[in-house]
Amino acid sequence: MQKVFSRRMLTAIIAGAALFLAPSFIASEAQASRLPGTSTPSYDAGSARPIQGWIDFCQRNPTDCVVNTNEPEIITLDALSWSTIVSVNREVNAAITPMTDIELYGVADYWDYPISGYGDCEDYQLLKRKLLVDAGIPRRAMRMTVVIDEKNEGHAVLMIRTDRGDFILDNKTDAVVAWHQTGYVYVKRESQHAVAWTSLGHTSSPIATANR
Repeated sequence: MQKVFSRRMLTAIIAGAALFLAPSFIASEAQASRLPGTSTPSYDAGSARPIQGWIDFCQRNPTDCVVNTNEPEIITLDALSWSTIVSVNREVNAAITPMTDIELYGVADYWDYPISGYGDCEDYQLLKRKLLVDAGIPRRAMRMTVVIDEKNEGHAVLMIRTDRGDFILDNKTDAVVAWHQTGYVYVKRESQHAVAWTSLGHTSSPIATANR
C-alpha cells in the first residue's frame, strides 16, 4: 500500500504550529529551544565530480539546483531559524519510511522528492531543503553533501552553513549536530558558486548514495 506523507503536517512545522508534533519531538524541545555553540566550519578543497543521481535530478528540477549568488553563503542563526531547522529535520524523518532506490525504482541511485512517502537518504534531505527554502532559509546556504558513513558506504546529508559553523541534517538521527561531530568522512558537496560540486578533501568518492 502506497504511503503519502502529510503536507499539512510539514507545513504546520514550518509555520511553528504544534498540531502534529510526535511524542519524540517533545524530548528534543531542549535542542530546538537553545542555539548551538560555535564550531570550526568545513572547507572546500577544489572541484569534484557530481553524483550522477544529482545530475539527473537537476535535469528534471533545474530551478531546485540553481545557485543564486545574491543569496548569502551562510545564515545567521537565531532562535526561530534554529527551531525550524531542528523541527523540519525531525518531522521529515518521521514522515518518510526508508526504502532503497533498488526497491523503489529498480536502479542503484535515483534522487527525487519522496512524494510516495518512501525514500532513501538523499530523498529525505532534498525534501528538508525544499521545506526550509519555503520557510525562508536561503538555498545557497544549504548544500547536499556526500559522506562515507559508519558502514563505509556512501551516504547523503544536508549541510547548513551558518555563522556558528556547519550543521548536518541526517535521516539517521533527529539530532542536528556540527559536521565534525557526526563521525562521517566528508567527501564533497554542492558548490556555493555554481551548479557544480566541490571536494571536501578527505577521500575518494562513492559512485552512489544508495543506503537508507
